[in-house]
Amino acid sequence: MQELRGAKTVPNEEPADKQIAADAELLSAQLAALRGRLFPPTAQKTLRSFSSGEAAKLIGVTDGYLRQLSISGEGPSPEIGAGGRRSYTLADVNALRRHLGAQGGVKAKQYLKWRQPGEHLQVIAVTNFKGGSGKTTTTAHLAQHLALQGYRVLAIDLDPQASLSALYGYQPELDLTGNDTLYGAIRYDAERVPLASIIRETYFDGLSLVPGNLELQEFEHTTPQHLAGRERGKADDLFFARVQQTIATVEADYDVVVIDCPPQLGYLTLGALCAATSVIVTVHPQMLDVASMSQFLFMTSDLLSVVREAGGTLNFDFLRYLVTRYEPNDGPQTQIAGFLRTQFGSRVLTAAMLKSTAISDAGLTKQTLYEVGRENFHRGTYDRAYEALTAVNSEIEDLMLRSWGRIA
Repeated sequence: MQELRGAKTVPNEEPADKQIAADAELLSAQLAALRGRLFPPTAQKTLRSFSSGEAAKLIGVTDGYLRQLSISGEGPSPEIGAGGRRSYTLADVNALRRHLGAQGGVKAKQYLKWRQPGEHLQVIAVTNFKGGSGKTTTTAHLAQHLALQGYRVLAIDLDPQASLSALYGYQPELDLTGNDTLYGAIRYDAERVPLASIIRETYFDGLSLVPGNLELQEFEHTTPQHLAGRERGKADDLFFARVQQTIATVEADYDVVVIDCPPQLGYLTLGALCAATSVIVTVHPQMLDVASMSQFLFMTSDLLSVVREAGGTLNFDFLRYLVTRYEPNDGPQTQIAGFLRTQFGSRVLTAAMLKSTAISDAGLTKQTLYEVGRENFHRGTYDRAYEALTAVNSEIEDLMLRSWGRIA
C-alpha cells in the first residue's frame, strides 16, 4: 500500500493556490489579447451604425420622412455611404427623437420617452438563485432594448463574476481598481464615494453602467461585522436600504435602472430586491431548475418578511417569471413551461427567451444580438432570435409603461 501511495505523489507539484493563481493570470492575459484583436486599435467596443430603415423604425417614423428631414437639414446629418445610403448612429437617432419631441403635439411623448413629472424611477432586478438561467443575457438585452427605444438607462452589475461588465467590454481584473463597483457607494467605512463618480458611459448612447468585479463580495463580508457592532435604530444601519438610497442619488438622470443580481441570496441580492420597483425571475424550463427556484422563492419570502418587519417597503409594480433558454421543439421543456403557466398564470411572461445559436455566436465576440448585424448570421436564425428577444423586452417595457399610467 505504501508503494501505491507513493506512486500517486507528485513531489515537485506546486500548491493548489499557486496553480490556480497561475491559471488565472494566464487566462486573464489571453482574454486581454483577444480583446485587443477584436476591438483594435484602442481595444474599446463601439456600436454599429443603423441603416435609415432601422433608424426610422426605432424612432417610429417612415424612412421617407427621415429622408425629408435630412434634405431639409433638420436634426443631425447622417453618414452617406456608397450609393447614397444613409446611416445613423444611436446618438443620431436620439438627437432626432429630441428634435421631434421638441416640436410638441400629441406625438411628442412617442418620440421622447423620458419619464414625466410624477412617474417614478423604474428599478428592475433580474434575479435567480441558480447560475446558468440566462440572467445576465436577459439583463444585457433588456438594458440595450430600452436604450434603443430612447430611455435613459443605468445597468448595474451586482454579480462579483462580472459577466455583464465583460459584455460591455470591461475586463474586471484589468480595467477596474478599488471603488469602481457599487460596493464603493454602499460600503460602511470612510472610503465610501458617490455613485455618480462610479457610473461609466458605454458605447450605447443613453446607456450607462456601474461595472462589477470581485470587490462586490466585500459587502457580503463587511455587512455581518457592521450588524454585530451597529447602534440600534440608526437609519443608515439598515443595510438592506443602502442600494436603494444610493440609486436615489442619481434618480433624476435616468428613467430605468436594470440590476443583474448575483446567483445567490446574499446581502447584495437582498439590497437589490429592496431597491427594486419590479422583479424578473429567470427560469430555465428543466425540472432541477424549477425545483431550485422553489427553494429560492421560499428563502426570498422568509428574508423579505424580516426586512418588512424591520421597516423596509416592498411594493413591486410587477413580479414576473421569464422562461429562458427555451427550445420549443423540446417536449419536456414545453411541458415544464406549461406547468409554470398553469401555476403562476399571467405572472409568467407570455414571450419566452429562446435558446439560439445566434445569441451564442454573438457572445463569442462579447456582443449581444442587438449589437451584431443581421448579415453576419443565417437570416432565419437571426430573425427568430431577434423577434423572440424583442417580444420579451417589449412585454417588460409595456409593464413599465403601465406602472407609469401610460397604458390603461
